[in-house]
Amino acid sequence: MSPPGRRGSGGSRPGRGRSGWSGDFPPPSKPRAVDGGLVARSARGDIGEQWWSRRFLEVLESFALGSRLTRGKNYARRGQVMSLEVLPGVVTASVQGSRKTPYRVSIGLPAFSELVWAKVEVTLAEQAIHSARLLAGEMPHDLEEVFAAAGAPLFPQRSGELTLSCSCPDWEVPCKHLAATFYLLAESFDGDPFQILLWRGRRRDAMLGRLRELRGGDPVPSTEPVARKTESPRVGAMMALADVTVAAGDFWTGAPALALPIQAELPVDLLLRQLPVPGALLGGPDLVAYLAPLYAVLGESPD
Repeated sequence: MSPPGRRGSGGSRPGRGRSGWSGDFPPPSKPRAVDGGLVARSARGDIGEQWWSRRFLEVLESFALGSRLTRGKNYARRGQVMSLEVLPGVVTASVQGSRKTPYRVSIGLPAFSELVWAKVEVTLAEQAIHSARLLAGEMPHDLEEVFAAAGAPLFPQRSGELTLSCSCPDWEVPCKHLAATFYLLAESFDGDPFQILLWRGRRRDAMLGRLRELRGGDPVPSTEPVARKTESPRVGAMMALADVTVAAGDFWTGAPALALPIQAELPVDLLLRQLPVPGALLGGPDLVAYLAPLYAVLGESPD
């Protein structure tokens, strides 16, 4: 399988053709040090903690890119990636190499059509566990199957679906700048799996709002009781999960939040994860960190 081509690279780069080298190769150049770059959390070994980020890297390796991907690990861990932005259909990054001007990196992946997203969102809305995990910032384990059933695999199936571009003079695809971006992208998926869905064309707020609509609730968070749309033929098959985000904004001020049904496979601190971080007067992030282990204790089965 041939590696993905670089967008706009044409057949050769000015002044440097594929067979334009003469004599010995110059020694490898060292990248310039970066102050405040994005540093990979993994200091050694594999990158990617969650199944979805590991799956993403496995897909890239299946395209015979694995040996070239490893060239970017050192760059990723040294903080050579200065910026990384995920947008519908494209990931852009700025990577500092050996030259004064950082290299411009782009990784394109086609965004899904509205028809595909409509099919996916209906399927997700019909399963309580799917939306519960998404609301908790997790990817359901069978999410790939949901997208495959809609005729649009979540991860690329062949290298040709990716459009790779880097402004560096290296002919290897991916070069170490692209490879470093792939690793930092995988780690960004660890922190926020909705970045994968954004790359495929759906923003977090839009998707969760649509799921609430399909479940018969108000698409905008509200403190008013949720009114179910009895005229919809899908209401009977929709999720039994209460719209826990409706009252989340008032949780820390004392207003009651809607309860989750008991699900053995759900994280015990699921509700806590979905609530906004309380204000400084209530303890801020420290209060959340204090409550998290208490949820684990309270969720333990009695002996």
